[in-house]
Amino acid sequence: MSARARLALVATGVAVALTAAGCGGGSSAASGSSSGSDAGSGQPLTLYNAQHEALTQALADGFTKKTGIKVQMRNGEDSEMANQLLQEGKQSPADVFLTENSPSMDLVASKGLLATVNATALQNIPARYVPSDHKWVGFAARSTVLAYNKKLSAADLPHSIMDLAKPKWKGRIGFSPAGADFQAIVSAVLHLKGEQATAQWLKGLKENGKVYDGNTAVMQAVNDGQIDAGIIYHYYWYGDQAESGANSNNVKLEYFGHQDPGAFVSVSGIGVLKSSDQQKEAQEFVDYVTSQAGQQRLADSGTFEYPLNPKAKPNPALKPMSSLDAPKIDPSTLNGPKVISLMQQAGLL
Repeated sequence: MSARARLALVATGVAVALTAAGCGGGSSAASGSSSGSDAGSGQPLTLYNAQHEALTQALADGFTKKTGIKVQMRNGEDSEMANQLLQEGKQSPADVFLTENSPSMDLVASKGLLATVNATALQNIPARYVPSDHKWVGFAARSTVLAYNKKLSAADLPHSIMDLAKPKWKGRIGFSPAGADFQAIVSAVLHLKGEQATAQWLKGLKENGKVYDGNTAVMQAVNDGQIDAGIIYHYYWYGDQAESGANSNNVKLEYFGHQDPGAFVSVSGIGVLKSSDQQKEAQEFVDYVTSQAGQQRLADSGTFEYPLNPKAKPNPALKPMSSLDAPKIDPSTLNGPKVISLMQQAGLL
């Protein structure tokens, strides 16, 4: 999806959030559908999926194999699917909602559309990856990183993600502001540094940075020497290295650590729609996704995302999650609509 299309969806989602739009009919925004195996004969669960389709399909297939409950997916992006749920309200056909980043999940939860997650799932995942209201639960994570060209030395690298707004980075930094990934990172900056500092940081990025359509395009620009560094999530680099390295062989990753905003770990969330007429089955799906078996399936999927259940073993190629020294943030405190407003004021959207 193009940056322009994503921006339109984000703007629509924010407008819905700010005006608390009423319920509507089913939207045609969801792109594509897929189903699990043919096991079982009951009504299938409907998943609104904003995670990587292949990953969610693998989880759905594992769940169907275990329970015999069929699963069908409607796929889109974070803001797209959240906006559709806000429009549909209590009339939504969705049973379960999955996001790639948590702000869109929080937006849906804030409108009272999610049921409380079962105790089983809450026990599967460490409390730091669960919002305080227990309306959804984290199931996967990715670390913010600075992807930089190998020609840079350690002395050239910024100490904090906030340093990228300084004049020395003019024309040297890239990012993808229209995507939910970058917006989630901005939400962490807002939470940790406050509105004024975030506004100044975004202003500096606007002056310094080059805009790209997606994280892969950012990484490729770093690899080709168009820019010195870019803000992405870790798994884009690992995924490209596992394939051919064509877009990443000249790229290294800097993990900021020290609980810097640049060490933010974004959480993928899953929750059950309060309006679902299959509460038991939907909660069972959440239980499975957060279980050791579901989390190991995630870890072995080749997406290079971190599982959040401590009993699952992450891909050994990844930097240990315990060493990331990420800031501790209640995921329910990330303010997506405010982030959109600040980015618009900065001219990034």
